[in-house]
Amino acid sequence: MARTTNPLGSPLPLVAAPMAGGPTTVRLAGAATEAGAFAFLAAGYKTPEAMAAEITQLRERTESFGVNLFAPNVAPLDEAGYHRYAEQLQAEGDRYRLDLAGIAPRTDDDWWQDKLDLLLAEPVPVVSVTFGLPRPADVTALHRAGTRLLVTVTTVDEARAATEAGADALVVQGSEAGGHNGTHDPLRRITPTRTDELTRAVLAATSLPVVAAGGVDGPGAVTALLDAGAGAVAVGTLLLRTDESGASGTHQNALADPAFAETVITRAFTGRYARGLRNQFIDAHEADAPAGYPAIHHLTRDLRRAAAAAGDPHRVHLWAGTGYRNARRGPVRAVLEQLAGSH
Repeated sequence: MARTTNPLGSPLPLVAAPMAGGPTTVRLAGAATEAGAFAFLAAGYKTPEAMAAEITQLRERTESFGVNLFAPNVAPLDEAGYHRYAEQLQAEGDRYRLDLAGIAPRTDDDWWQDKLDLLLAEPVPVVSVTFGLPRPADVTALHRAGTRLLVTVTTVDEARAATEAGADALVVQGSEAGGHNGTHDPLRRITPTRTDELTRAVLAATSLPVVAAGGVDGPGAVTALLDAGAGAVAVGTLLLRTDESGASGTHQNALADPAFAETVITRAFTGRYARGLRNQFIDAHEADAPAGYPAIHHLTRDLRRAAAAAGDPHRVHLWAGTGYRNARRGPVRAVLEQLAGSH
């Protein structure tokens, strides 16, 4: 299948994926753009002020970049189930003197409107949205500001909906991708979906260019996704151990630890399905973990931070895609140049 146009216009058909929670840094994004790729800042979980500060810093290195936002899409929460889970996790919290059972359910929209207002006042070239669709008025406002909109989709139906909503391009995410699945239905159980196959199906159903994400473990995977019709390929997991990555040392070390033999999809850490290295926390709690994002994310956040700081890989989310074994030390530029090959 013929490749679609690279919707981001970068010299290399590669995108440094936005990895929220720390891994994506200004240094990483800047290094990626200087290597010829396109880069996104990850605004998820950051305050509007922190997002604005990162944009200012990155603008000192490049004017060609994007910002990723989490669309408001709260997963329904069963409060009784939440409290049962919080009590179950108290034994984990006891290791770090944390009162998990006493944390009240908290939901929020990740400062959606405040972040959007900032991006409309000081536009960036591209905004990508994960977890759902922006409101029609938001799409119109972004376009009026001169910003192109990318929407993450995980099914053909989501791709059609994003096209109708006015997206300029699609980020097609297969189930092999690390971190949170971008499904628009937070209760949908994630089934195995190869990124190349989903890319072909989406391109058959829509007319928009595609950035393919998920399962990138080397140059061969990049070639396969471009051959499937993608205009560019997003890279996340393979950047986690780079010199510019902000991932914790605990996370980076686990990616290379032979004791972690597989990735699984779990909602035990955040109440929303995500792919990460299988560890003791997942084994102990996945069966009882309720839906409820971001409430479960807030419930386990301090535990995960404490575990990461203590070097405990079994009580922290170790987000990783299926290609994690090929994540290497070194500069971002070297990783991207190796992935680009002859493209």
